[in-house]
Amino acid sequence: MPRRKRGRKMLVPPVIKGMSVFGVRGRRAQEVYLLFEEYEAIRLLDYRGMNQEEAAVHMEVSRPTLTRIYEDARRKVAKAFVEGRDILIRGGDFFFEDNWFKCNSCKASFSSYEEGVKKCPVCDSDDTESLNEHYKNQKT
Repeated sequence: MPRRKRGRKMLVPPVIKGMSVFGVRGRRAQEVYLLFEEYEAIRLLDYRGMNQEEAAVHMEVSRPTLTRIYEDARRKVAKAFVEGRDILIRGGDFFFEDNWFKCNSCKASFSSYEEGVKKCPVCDSDDTESLNEHYKNQKT
């Protein structure tokens, strides 16, 4: 019997929900789903320029596990590019280190280190939602 899968730590939520292909019609039903931990692996390794050992420590997984996550992510992105498919970021087994919120008024994302503080620092609105809870409900 395999061991229970540990959640992968994400430092920040994605800025986007996905990417759409320009110039290709009729591909809506053939989206590629990139898991949140796959997005985080690409962000840490390719965007931030970390080596695999550093990124594995950030995500709180072993280096071989990070390598598997990263290879799956690269394969999915390559498939989307070559076949002209949209990429949607959703699902997976992850958690945020901090409490993240999104303002429904100005659409800004922000983290709060204090429990119960949910006021937007950009527009001072109280109309915010917890991204931690929102993304937990999206896990597949």
